[in-house]
This record gives sequence, structure tokens and C-alpha cells, in this order.
Amino acid sequence: MLPLIRQIEECVEREKLYAAGFISYEAAPAFDPSLTAKTDGEFPLLWFGLFRQIDEITLLYDSNERGASIAWQPSITRNEYDRCLHRIRTHLSDGDTYQVNFTYRLRATTDVDPWRLFVKIAGDGEAPFGGFVDTSEWAICSASPELFIRIDGNHIESRPMKGTAARGLWFEDDQAKKETLMCSEKERAENLMIVDMVRNDLSRVALTGSVQVPSLFRAEKYPTLWQLTSTVVARTCAPIDRILQAVFPPASITGAPKRSTMEIIADLESSPRRIYTGTIGFIAPGRRAQLNVAICTVLLDKSAGRAEYGVGGGIVWDSTPSGEYEESLTKTKVLSPLPRDFDLLETMLWSPGTGYSLLEYHLTRLSHSAEYFGFKVDLRKVRVELASIVAGLPQETYKVRMFVSRMGKIRCETSALKSASLRFGDVVLAKEPIDVHDVFLYHKTTRREVYEDAIRMCPVSDDVLLFNDSRHVTETTRANIAVEIDGVLYTPPVGCGLLSGTQRAMMLEHGLLQERIISIQEMLSSPNVYLLNSIRGIHKVHIRE
Repeated sequence: MLPLIRQIEECVEREKLYAAGFISYEAAPAFDPSLTAKTDGEFPLLWFGLFRQIDEITLLYDSNERGASIAWQPSITRNEYDRCLHRIRTHLSDGDTYQVNFTYRLRATTDVDPWRLFVKIAGDGEAPFGGFVDTSEWAICSASPELFIRIDGNHIESRPMKGTAARGLWFEDDQAKKETLMCSEKERAENLMIVDMVRNDLSRVALTGSVQVPSLFRAEKYPTLWQLTSTVVARTCAPIDRILQAVFPPASITGAPKRSTMEIIADLESSPRRIYTGTIGFIAPGRRAQLNVAICTVLLDKSAGRAEYGVGGGIVWDSTPSGEYEESLTKTKVLSPLPRDFDLLETMLWSPGTGYSLLEYHLTRLSHSAEYFGFKVDLRKVRVELASIVAGLPQETYKVRMFVSRMGKIRCETSALKSASLRFGDVVLAKEPIDVHDVFLYHKTTRREVYEDAIRMCPVSDDVLLFNDSRHVTETTRANIAVEIDGVLYTPPVGCGLLSGTQRAMMLEHGLLQERIISIQEMLSSPNVYLLNSIRGIHKVHIRE
């Protein structure tokens, strides 16, 4: 193994070629015979191609090419998972290890096109260290966010990830989950343990005194999760094969100490990891290289029509089976990415005398959703565009609809409002509950299928009141709801599954509303039910079942 890597590096420098490929997790004993891994006679331990030139491409998400859905099945039952964690706790208690990165596989039968799958999970730059490899027998689709090593001359950098939290559904929820992750003593301790391992690994090849940690416990945002990331850097003159001998496999996917923990992993895990937790990357002329940690990675056996995806996490003494299992499920969400073909939307009331109603509430909501989804929104340009679109309009009241694209392109539409269009019509109860896990309920976007479906199922009504699985009311397809109970005006909290409208936000801020979970029966029993909308204002309505 080491002579092959040395040969690749020498060929790259001598012939000015580019090498791209992968190293499997099971190659670890070839770098250090004291390390233990399962044997696997099918999958290559090392595969690299040599290329005379490289082409730069932009990997764009294509809304028409979302890739086929895959019916994944776990390789382990929940009871088996719990038993393995119990055995790990015994090892922890006995002092055999301090942390074990325990993993399992999801498997499926599929004929999915590898490139389409790769674009689906890694498109639009959502995977900063992703990679795609397609050989005659295997295809690898990696959406990895984790840098194993980057070499540039004598500079080497590693960015271990340890500590995961699921994204929230709305801005405040998302920020709270980020803060909880960053303040978690357990997650910080795990991250620090891995950072110390990386420092130790790099010190074996680093120039004396050059190992540094410029960034510690940084929360990084990805479409489905928050990751706690640290950065370790050093200076080294060692060749790449010697560097890999010192650091492979990555510390973040083994545990501490590496040698004894890999023995535990080989004993507990039921199958080889193959590319999962190995590395994918390139070696370029001028002593440049970049290798990822192959997580968030699908392996396709092309001839057999099988797919494999590894998930797992670091287990320490205070880990709980339920918590770790839920974290492993969070890491599968990359396989079902959110649609990306939508715009942010704000609908505002403009009058000649007062200008835009509730403008700051609209802009706050827009900026929060932009930050949540990673849209490039410049509020200064938004204000300029809003002023421009109404300049010269007749002295009437208008509805202004503003669309903002992912790249920050702004488009506005105006329509004059008649008094009849400001009234709420007939409102009925929805036929089916909403899914509170649908992120698009919490942000105003052009993805409006939930509302369109509700209206389609109740064609004789003007509006539909939605509710969740707990039979708690949420909102209508056009407005927030307020219900008077015991003389107090209440509105459902956002967590019930709803968009926080600007009229609602203003009334809450001024103490005109209070939040409370409201059942369907409580709503039907109330003599005073109101709909709140920034265009139509506040109107009393009657809800029909």
C-alpha cells in the first residue's frame, strides 16, 4: 500500500499529472499493522486514476433530476444496536477505550443512476468535500462535509467533526439547536478528545512546535444538521505516504485510543465499512492534496444493483442508546434533501399615505428565512427595489408580492386592491392533518403544496383551517388564527406547525395576543374566532367542520 501511494505521488510530480481516487477504511492495517479492521475480499483497498488535466465544473441542483428514491433498510435492529452500546459501555467501564465510533449500514436494491444520485445529495455546493468516483464495478457518491487532510506545500490542515444536532424547523428553533450543540459539555468533550488525537497524529510528521488549533468548537450549518468542527494545522516536509501512515484512518471515525478502539469496532460491527469512513480525494502537482472523511457517502455495487450507506456516531460513557440512535438517523437525512427550486416570498400592503404596512416585520422574516436556507439576500437592495416598484403608482392601495431567489435576485408584482378582496370568505376545517415536520410550513416560500392541497380537497370554501396530528389548530391557508378563551385572545405557537405572519408577530410584540395550544374543540366552542393577515387585517369568522 505505502509503495503504491509513494509511486502515485512521484508520478504526479514527475509527469505533472493529477491523481484522484479513494482509500477504504479496511486499508488501515496496511499503514500500521497494529491496527485492526475486518477483511473484505471484494472492495478495493485503494483505487486512484491518473489524469493529464482537470476540468472545472459547477455542480448545479436540477429540479427535474432529483434521482430515484431508494428504499433503505438498516443492517441492524434497534435491539441489536442497544446490545452493542451496552457492550461498548462495558469496554468504557473497563478502561479499554474512551470513545468508540460505532456504525452500521443502510442497504438497498436499486438501479439508480450514480451521477443523478450524486447531484441529488451533493448539488449546489452543499457538500464542500464531496466526491464522485465511477469505476467499472463500483460508484461512490459522497456528500461529505468533513476535511480529513489538505496539503499545500509544507502546510497541512485537518478539520475533524464531532458533535451533531438536527436542524430546527424555523429560524429561532434552528438557532436554539445550534446554541445547545455549542454549549453541550458532552459534545465539546468528544470534539476535544478527537482534536487531541489529530494533534497527536499530526505531530508524528510535523515540524517541531508547528501543530496548532486555530479554531475550536465551531458550529457549521448544513442542510439537515449542525456539526461541531475544529481545525488543526501544522507544517510538515514528510511525503504524502508518510503523512497517511501517521494519520489514517481519520481520528473522528475511530475513537480514542485508536488502536484498541479499532479492535472493538472490528468485533462489534457486523460488516466491513469499505469506503465509508475511508477517504476520497486528489493529489496534484506542487505538493497539493485534499482528502475527505468519507461520511455521507453512498456506495453502489453496479453489477449487483446494490447500494450501501454507513451511519453512526461516537459513543462515550454518558451516551444514551436512544440519543445516539436518533443522531444516527439524523445523519441519514442527506439521502432525502429538501427541494431547492423555490423562492422566498413576502406579500405586503402598500398605501400612498403610509407606505408599506408592517415592513420591518416582513424584512425580519425574510432575513431569518434567508439565513436558514442559505439565500444571499441583501436587505439594502430589497429596500431599493420595494421603493422602486411603487414609484409612480396611482394613488390607490396595492398588494405587492416580492420573490427573492437563492442567489438574491429580486422580482416584484403589484396589484390594486378592491375592498371586496380584503374580506375573508367561508372557512372550513381541513380534511387531513398537516405534517409538523414539513419545514416549508414555517417559512413563506413559493413551495405552497400543503395549502394548495387543502384548498383542492375543500373546493366549495374560500379558505381552509389546518390542524396537526394532535388535532391542534395551526393556521388557515391564508392567515393566522386567534381564538378568544376566557376573555383572552390566543394564537397557536409556531411549534404546532405554522408560519408566523407579520400581523401575528406585531400583535404578540404589543401584548395583544398570547400563545397557547388550541384544540379543534376549543376553537369550535369559542364565540370569537379571528383570522389575522397583513393584507386583510383582522376579521371575525365562523369555522365550519
